[in-house]
Amino acid sequence: MPWTPNPDGLQEILQTIHESTSVNHAAQRNITQKLNQFTRSPEYIAYLAYILSAMPQEEDRIRTIAGFLLKNNARYIISAPPEVAEYVKNAILVAFTDSSVMIRNAASQDIVTFLGTLEPRNWPECLQHLVNALDGPDFDRQEAAFNALEKACEDYPRKMDIEINGTRPLDYMIPKFLQLSEHPSAKMRSHAVACLSYFVPINCQSLFVHVDTFIACLFKRASDDDPSVRRHVCQALVLLLAARPDKLMPEMSNVAEYMLYSTKDKNENVALEACEFWLTFAEDPELAPYLAPLLEKVAPVLLDCMVYGEDDLLWLEGDVEDAEVPDKETDIKPRHYGGGKGHSFERDDQGNPVEAPTESKPRIGAYGEELADSDEEDEYDYDDDDFADEMSTEWNLRKCAAAALDVLAVRFSGELLNHLLGPLKDKLWSTDWLQRESGILALGAMAEGCIEAIEPHLPTLIPYLINTLNDSKPLVRSITCWTLGRYASWCTQPISEEHKANYFIPTMEGLLRMVLDNNKRVQEAGCSAFATLEEDAGPELAPYLEPVLQNLVFAFEKYQHKNMLILYDAVGTLADAVGRALQNPAYVDILMPPLTKRWSKLADDDEDLIPLLECLASVTIAMGPAFLPYAGPVFERCCNLIHNSLLQYQQFQQNPELEEPDKSFLVVALDLLSGLTQGLGANMEGLVNSSTPHLLQLLIVCLKHPQAPVRQSAYALVGDMAVNCFAILRPHMAGVMNELILQLDPEPKFEFISASNNAAWSVGEVALRYGANDPEFQQWVNPLIARLVPILLHPKAPRSLHENAAVSIGRIGLMHPQLVAPHLGDFAQAWCQALYEIRDNEEKDSAFRGLCTLVQTNPAGIAKSLLWFCNSIVRWNHPSPELNAMFQSLLQGFKAHDPQGWAAQVAMFPPAIQERLQQRYGV
Repeated sequence: MPWTPNPDGLQEILQTIHESTSVNHAAQRNITQKLNQFTRSPEYIAYLAYILSAMPQEEDRIRTIAGFLLKNNARYIISAPPEVAEYVKNAILVAFTDSSVMIRNAASQDIVTFLGTLEPRNWPECLQHLVNALDGPDFDRQEAAFNALEKACEDYPRKMDIEINGTRPLDYMIPKFLQLSEHPSAKMRSHAVACLSYFVPINCQSLFVHVDTFIACLFKRASDDDPSVRRHVCQALVLLLAARPDKLMPEMSNVAEYMLYSTKDKNENVALEACEFWLTFAEDPELAPYLAPLLEKVAPVLLDCMVYGEDDLLWLEGDVEDAEVPDKETDIKPRHYGGGKGHSFERDDQGNPVEAPTESKPRIGAYGEELADSDEEDEYDYDDDDFADEMSTEWNLRKCAAAALDVLAVRFSGELLNHLLGPLKDKLWSTDWLQRESGILALGAMAEGCIEAIEPHLPTLIPYLINTLNDSKPLVRSITCWTLGRYASWCTQPISEEHKANYFIPTMEGLLRMVLDNNKRVQEAGCSAFATLEEDAGPELAPYLEPVLQNLVFAFEKYQHKNMLILYDAVGTLADAVGRALQNPAYVDILMPPLTKRWSKLADDDEDLIPLLECLASVTIAMGPAFLPYAGPVFERCCNLIHNSLLQYQQFQQNPELEEPDKSFLVVALDLLSGLTQGLGANMEGLVNSSTPHLLQLLIVCLKHPQAPVRQSAYALVGDMAVNCFAILRPHMAGVMNELILQLDPEPKFEFISASNNAAWSVGEVALRYGANDPEFQQWVNPLIARLVPILLHPKAPRSLHENAAVSIGRIGLMHPQLVAPHLGDFAQAWCQALYEIRDNEEKDSAFRGLCTLVQTNPAGIAKSLLWFCNSIVRWNHPSPELNAMFQSLLQGFKAHDPQGWAAQVAMFPPAIQERLQQRYGV
């Protein structure tokens, strides 16, 4: 039976929609709740469709709201009774032919959403209706149908590329679109080219059968009078370049000419699409040979695209001294603290040791603008290398050109610079500040790729940039900060005293001046570039700590809300860079009062507490025992944050209707306690023992928390406490071990990997602290080995987990060889494979001492894995004297036990291993 509305139900929904147009906030909240309750009725969407399509007596505005609500509830059609679904589908198509343009527009949006939800295969009538309308007599209806089709082709091209009852709709639609690309109306031509282009990336056969006609159509439309058509032509060529470059290469000289011409189009939307072509071209290494001959023409055009447009300048209000003006809350992007320390090892491709890289975190996008976080799990930092990422303002021609130049620099380096030297000099020495600013941006964009080619020019360019920090235009000062940050690694190289005096110190002083500029954009760029300089300079900054701290502390008084968050990052990065040099009491006295003042101003639920706690974690590790006078309140507050977060989570578990609490406070408080533990060591004892509830009780609850980042930070704290203050941890180990053993999973879900890594690492630290053959720890040896060995042998376990498991097996073996040695034959080969590539360090040393102890206890266990064992021995560069002696004694022992057998085995080893064994150990 067809669906019909119940008058009372209809009246109630209609009444609520009428009420929703009131401006009273309290009423609005009430209405939202009411509308949410309606969704429980399976017929709700049919009522909305009825109001939209069958109630002409209502105002268009009311019917349009019903259409909007219908779109937002489209997902319910999947589970709706058949008569409701049928009614909704028909009603939307009826509304699409309504006499009112407002109703038709609302229905058009509903069509796109419902066609996507149901998929065209389950609503072929709708697709048929739209395609038929393209031939209809009424132009407005034609255009409306094409508009809906374009959105559908853009949003879900794969769902359109299907077979229905033995025919493929696209086999009919694509030739139709090609024909309509000649339509007298520009809107229709634009829709046609756009629809065709969306099928390129999905490798649609119905399109590629006609690919030559399609390319001919693009060339024909290339000189269209209408900018929207030209924009879609450029977009289609970009997509073809990415998907089917083979089709464009024969025509490349014509395409390149056209794209160069279009990159200079007066219409910025056309120019932007054309500029994307060069970015796509540069990103594909296989196309480099085709791009190289075009560089000479392309590079100067991109350079010209990097000048601020008039619209940008209106939006930027660049000249104001606004340091005193409070930020609007809308200026401050929400940042997600992904947080959490992960435990992993460093290695390089050849297995040679590499320096542990400091986590580099570019903070400000090109163009001195903040990068928007696109990723839920991003850290608080301005965290994306690639400036092609979304910016705080929309993507535009300037940014696209700078991103393209960056990729070209990486791809072509010196060759690119040769083509740009002349034009770049003209811009940098221009009297027009806009030209100068764009030249400085270009210089920064090329820093990564062209550094070797630019290096000979840096002794001139760096002083030029430092001098430009005095420019009267804030936009010039801010971009100069960004570009200096891009060359910070060159400025901070400890080459000579002269280099330091000419480049490092002036850059540092210049950027510190910008940190205290009177323009907020300059402060932001200066503070961010200074943090990059800190990372690159590391301990080289230590002699200048006093003036650096004085400046940063002054900024605490001066900064508004948004830049304060960047300042925390700069202070934390400084602490990471100079480490224990920060223990000097004079420095502690400069830095701690403003941090304490900020800390006391912030409530426990203030999100600004998160970056401040993160900053303090770095500061506590660096200051070490000097932090003790400030530790009490910090420790107490962390415990309170953890306690309150756990209580909130418990309430959420009991009542899932509540919103899930934010884990960030819990994670960052655990991480700060890890920092305190590393900084204070045994001095933590008094704090922990006086905590209520006791910290260890809270920690054990965190170890079983459902959210992986919480467990990750909790296991990091267990490991840090084992290393730095084991006496406090020991009485509570039974509770900790029960949870820890459960966390060791050979095939963890992706989001659990870091928690498993930290658990595997911390257990090795605990084993070492208990000491050799400790009777309490013995009870856990077999359960741990039963969990760690399968991780090591599991082919799908992540590499980092293999490494952490291997180190902990080695360390448990070092302390309890009699219990672990019987298992040696099961894991010896996998163990050596997991660890031979990681760089030499104390953790690896203790693990190998453990393995050697196991081999001494059970020599037969290594017999089948001798090649791997010897390979992992010779991969060491600097084993400790104790470990080296163990290697020597074992190898000599093997040789002495069976000289012929040993010689026969070694003869089958690769020559490099034979040589090293002979050179180092004489075997």
